[in-house]
Amino acid sequence: MVTFSSEQIKEISEQLDCGFRALYHKKSGELIFVPDTDQYFDMDTDAWKEEFTKLKKNGSSYQEIYAMDSNDSFKVMGDFAQEVANEKLQQELLNALNRKKPFSQFKFIIDNSGVYRQQWFDFKNKRYLEWTKDQLSINRTE
Repeated sequence: MVTFSSEQIKEISEQLDCGFRALYHKKSGELIFVPDTDQYFDMDTDAWKEEFTKLKKNGSSYQEIYAMDSNDSFKVMGDFAQEVANEKLQQELLNALNRKKPFSQFKFIIDNSGVYRQQWFDFKNKRYLEWTKDQLSINRTE
């Protein structure tokens, strides 16, 4: 069974959060990160030619670790908003999540929230790390 160090799990989490696909070789544990071409269809992928070739030739030997979908990301934003100590900011964030384009609304408010911006990143990173650990444990049982 493949196991990953805490540093590898952190790297997987960060790559997923940045919009990359994360895969590992089922026997060796080799990690591969490639751009998600479904999400970034016009991205130049020449820098990942070797990784894409490996996946094309031996795709069934790799297991994908899935990123959060928009529903999961939305829940993380809502959970953060519920925990914000500043009542005014909390209400602004909750209102943003109930408007059109909640992701961009939330981002705009967070980007202009001073110290709460870093708190958001810390919260999101922690939750993404937990998500990644859960994904890896699910893959072990499959």
